[in-house]
Amino acid sequence: MREIWFRSVDRRYPFLWGTDARHPARWHGRDEGPAQYLADTPDGAWAEFLRHEEISDGADLSGITRVVWAIELDLEEEEIGTPQVDERTLLGGYESYPRCQEEALRLRAGGATGLITPSAALEAGGARGQCCVGDALLEADSRDGRTLTLFGIRPRMRGWITAEDGRPGDRVLSLVRPLAR
Repeated sequence: MREIWFRSVDRRYPFLWGTDARHPARWHGRDEGPAQYLADTPDGAWAEFLRHEEISDGADLSGITRVVWAIELDLEEEEIGTPQVDERTLLGGYESYPRCQEEALRLRAGGATGLITPSAALEAGGARGQCCVGDALLEADSRDGRTLTLFGIRPRMRGWITAEDGRPGDRVLSLVRPLAR
């Protein structure tokens, strides 16, 4: 079954990495890429960017111009692994990266092509989105965000630009879990 996931990207680059020449991150170490990090909501994609850039002030949002992609994939075509680490590690800051990278190596050695985890960038309940009630825009019921990490290149994966030269709204800042803990 096809699903849509989201990614916020510097507008100079395509929506997925094609080489391993990237900085290490939570689920991949140096020369272990590429690793593609996707969010299950646009808010989650923005939160990932804001968290890593340590942006927490609405005044800083006006200088942001990024591309938000909607990316279609079929998770049934993937071997999705389940990390065996505690919640503090899953949601932690830079200090948790080595443990996550070890776990990703273990999963990949067992055949995993990706993994789904709780969003470390979104606060609990922050993937709620909004609902239209009459003419009012209201926060929807809380739900937790997820992050999908895919290992390797995906030349057949399809994406669409949903916002070019976009920036997140102030609302998203309240949803971001700070990286430093």
